[in-house]
Amino acid sequence: MKVFKFGGASVNTVERIQHVKNILSLYKDEKLVVIISAMGKTTNALEKVAEAFYAGNKEEALQLFGVIKNQHLTTAKYLLVTHYNACFEQLNNFFTEAEWLLHDKPVREYDYYYDQIVCVGELLSTCIVSYYLNEEGIRNKWIDVRDIIRTDDNFRDANIDWDYTGKKVEELSTVNGQQTTGNILLTQGFIGSTDENESTTLGREGSDYTAAVFANLLNAESQTIWKDVEGVMSADPKQFPDAQLMPELSFDEVIEMAYYGAQVIHPKTIKPLQNKGIPLHVKCFLDPSLPGTIISKKQIKHLPPVVIIKEKQALIHLHSQDFSFVGEKPMSELYKMLGELNIKPNLIQTGAISLQLCLDDRAEKIEQLAAAASKIFDVQVEKDLSLLTIRHFNNELLTKITYDKQVILEQKTTETVQVLYR
Repeated sequence: MKVFKFGGASVNTVERIQHVKNILSLYKDEKLVVIISAMGKTTNALEKVAEAFYAGNKEEALQLFGVIKNQHLTTAKYLLVTHYNACFEQLNNFFTEAEWLLHDKPVREYDYYYDQIVCVGELLSTCIVSYYLNEEGIRNKWIDVRDIIRTDDNFRDANIDWDYTGKKVEELSTVNGQQTTGNILLTQGFIGSTDENESTTLGREGSDYTAAVFANLLNAESQTIWKDVEGVMSADPKQFPDAQLMPELSFDEVIEMAYYGAQVIHPKTIKPLQNKGIPLHVKCFLDPSLPGTIISKKQIKHLPPVVIIKEKQALIHLHSQDFSFVGEKPMSELYKMLGELNIKPNLIQTGAISLQLCLDDRAEKIEQLAAAASKIFDVQVEKDLSLLTIRHFNNELLTKITYDKQVILEQKTTETVQVLYR
């Protein structure tokens, strides 16, 4: 059993979906679980729908969703002939599921509606790809992953109920490979469902994590993430043209990269694989013959500097109200607030009477934290910042990247430097 994951860039055009078919045809005699993300920028577009809906702009939300509908129907028309009507019927069910919600008025928190709306992207893409593969003779069974992956109700960053999910995956694996469906199970990444059948998401880029969950529970031979790059690069090649391919990486190194915000692997992806010693391959779907990157238990030395930049950062300045030291009590209260709000700081700087926390700029979370912290601190919020992290850094590279930036905060160890800048 192998687990494949195809990201949004792999299915964002008709030609690329056809290319996915060509890749899967190379493995038609093997048992596969195939995880597919939403097409291209669909998740971003659905986020705009959720924002408009929550702001009370129902007509705008429906109009934006209409554009997404038409894009997917057009893709289906180009790809399908004999299976188009059946695909259209299933797509229409998903459209109705979203539009029914958009005609309502928001009465719950934003993150709940975000998950109900954004989850549609994966359902649409996998529906089209599944029908296309079947029409082309690559038999597969489409599965709604919300029937498999059970989560809590921590919307936008849900936690998996491993016991329940494990039982459902075990049931699923017993039917994989039946002659009626071929060797491929095809499903969605990124999404799950609560015990009340409310859709949840596992965090941005959570499709990698979904694949790792299946790989772990199925004791897979390997997991492969198919991307539009050669493999894991030392930096985003769009920002740094001289970025290097890293042919081998250890689980430990990739966890560090993910922790600091590298988008190539989701932060939660590695642990399920590491626990079972399942190797992770990152390969180029545009040229499957390229070796890509293999991530395993093997420790790798002499790595190049790894550059990670996180945009849209906010810095919260917390100052002791009575100029007393920021000691154990206020720190414990602060961490309690962070836990209750499910906020994970990207960087913390402590001083005698002050604290600074760098966070992803999620407006609602920032406002909630600022309100809670104002009970024991004077609070100021600074936005529109970027966080640079360099693993295995050298001072020459650090100077080159930051020479024209206004540095707000810097932290450095022998291995890693982080710089928050404007």
